[in-house]
Amino acid sequence: MTELASPIKLQVTANDADQTALDLLSSGSGLSKQRIKDAMNKGAVWWTRKGKTVRLRRATQTLDKGASLQLFYDTHVLAREPEIPSLIADAGRYSVWFKPHGLLSQGSQWGDHCSILRWAEVHLQPKRASFLVHRLDGDAAGLMLLAHDAQSAARLSQLFQEHNIQKYYQARVRGLMLLGAEGKTLDQPIEGKSAVTHLSVINQDPVAEQTLLDVRIETGRKHQIRRHLADAGHPIIGDRLYGSTSKLPLQLVAYHLGFICPFARREVEYVLPVEKQLIPD
Repeated sequence: MTELASPIKLQVTANDADQTALDLLSSGSGLSKQRIKDAMNKGAVWWTRKGKTVRLRRATQTLDKGASLQLFYDTHVLAREPEIPSLIADAGRYSVWFKPHGLLSQGSQWGDHCSILRWAEVHLQPKRASFLVHRLDGDAAGLMLLAHDAQSAARLSQLFQEHNIQKYYQARVRGLMLLGAEGKTLDQPIEGKSAVTHLSVINQDPVAEQTLLDVRIETGRKHQIRRHLADAGHPIIGDRLYGSTSKLPLQLVAYHLGFICPFARREVEYVLPVEKQLIPD
């Protein structure tokens, strides 16, 4: 399939009743029906229904006269192959996953096939709706919690908002970071909002001049750990935004989640298998 010179943003309106989404989009965009079907399956087509704009994946969907569709077509986005996540635990109303480096938390208007949210919707058995309750950088890897009904999404989201979830990470940084036995707390505000990151040393490699850190965060600001460590003069290895490029992926892994389950009303902990952590062999 040949690439298009530039991405396409298109809005088309049905002039006739009972026209299918596939026919309307192919005639309005000039793209083949094969391309349209692929784009729809990967979440690049949107329609507004009952006042809510959602993705439309059904090519044979018939439209009322005046119905409007939006297409966001980018061959580079649609050609991406999703990294494969793995299920850590299925608690019914929520599940815990290992998100590998490169897999997104959720999609964009250009598609969602490379997101853990879509992967869970397609592959989790029995099939359930999936709701995002927190995020993990696309460049990072580690544990993610997904809800599977609206009420559980609200209750789990509240835990994150009220800082009632323990979140631990491992980060391998450049340089020998001297923290002392009690560790160190970084609390520089991010974009005017409080941000608290606690650090302790797991080990150091004097030859490579690297430090492996155990990191706990109280807040969840965008790129909080990455920005705090870069500002401290020890950017995470593989951080192309706040450090420098590396052959390695971003050396940041979320390895532990702990909280009081609002449904079982008991403390639960989820820890990433050792082989997926950054700790040395």
